[in-house]
Amino acid sequence: MTALANQGWPNAIFLMTLSLPPSPDPSETPGTPSGLAPSRPSESARQIVDVHVHLWESLEQLGAEAARRIRQRFVTQPWDQPDVSVQALDQAMEPVRYAIVLGLDCGYVGASIPCQQVARYVARQPEKYLGFAGIDPMASGYLSNLRTAVDLGLVGVTVSPAAGGYHPSDSRAMRLYEHCQEMNLPVVVHPGTHFAGSAKLEYSQPYLYDEVARIFPGLRLVLGGVGLPWAEQAIIMIGKHPTCYADLSDLASRPWQLYNVLLLAYQQGVMDRLLFGSDFPFTTPQTAIHNIYSVNTITHGTHLPTIPREQLRRVVERDALACLGLKPPFQSLDPATGQPTNTQTPTDALTPETPATGSVGSATA
Repeated sequence: MTALANQGWPNAIFLMTLSLPPSPDPSETPGTPSGLAPSRPSESARQIVDVHVHLWESLEQLGAEAARRIRQRFVTQPWDQPDVSVQALDQAMEPVRYAIVLGLDCGYVGASIPCQQVARYVARQPEKYLGFAGIDPMASGYLSNLRTAVDLGLVGVTVSPAAGGYHPSDSRAMRLYEHCQEMNLPVVVHPGTHFAGSAKLEYSQPYLYDEVARIFPGLRLVLGGVGLPWAEQAIIMIGKHPTCYADLSDLASRPWQLYNVLLLAYQQGVMDRLLFGSDFPFTTPQTAIHNIYSVNTITHGTHLPTIPREQLRRVVERDALACLGLKPPFQSLDPATGQPTNTQTPTDALTPETPATGSVGSATA
């Protein structure tokens, strides 16, 4: 019985034999030597993509209650205060090839990192950074915000039903997913469970996206933080739907949770659906990489099973851009100007009158 069984998981899952490793992922890069991760990854390992990066100009952009909670934490743990300067970002992102900066828009808890701000971060190093727009489908002008994001060159969307106060299959949210599928915009689902006491935990459960994934099979979904605290639901979701992934953000600084999640993913044969995410500025990619490669040290002196190092390497070095259907920055250039071209669907395809396909949930905001 594995360590996960101690957390109350069904015995049937843990009495099963270990699954065979998944078939090789075509998006993966060549291997690296065994042993602990080096202090600075070699050039051959620099295909690493960090899919979960945050930046803000003031804590109030996370919402008044979130700002208050974070400041209170700094009083007792000042060493944990994150540096969100662009200089800190550039230094932290040295080990990775590409990084995705996530916007945020959750009117329910007063959180807002607008797409224009994300675009400014990306414009500093457009050959390295990509931007996802925070979209709140409960906002009256969310389609206009989506148009603006695409025009600014952002290539994906971030949503947070828990912090937004809406069911993931609310009819307005379903219309957003429909547009994202049509425009090849992947969607990161941010847990949002810690923004405020008013955040609706019940809407953060990954299984609620099962209906979304069934109705929009071409929509690429990323369950942020492996859906914590419902990691088992996220593992089932990414095993069930071929366009559903989960990132490891918010886990790198928690070795026991990281070990349990990675072990379950390995046993269930879904390691190829895990994406690397640091959750900067709360953790750096270097720390996250080290902790992933070191995760088996928790089993030393025990009979606990380990995760093969090759499987860990594949998670760290996976080409997340290929998984999400995104082109590397500057891959498409206008031959006349030498500037990157916008390969997204024209924004006139955003038609508010077009209903989403299939059944939808009710609005509860």
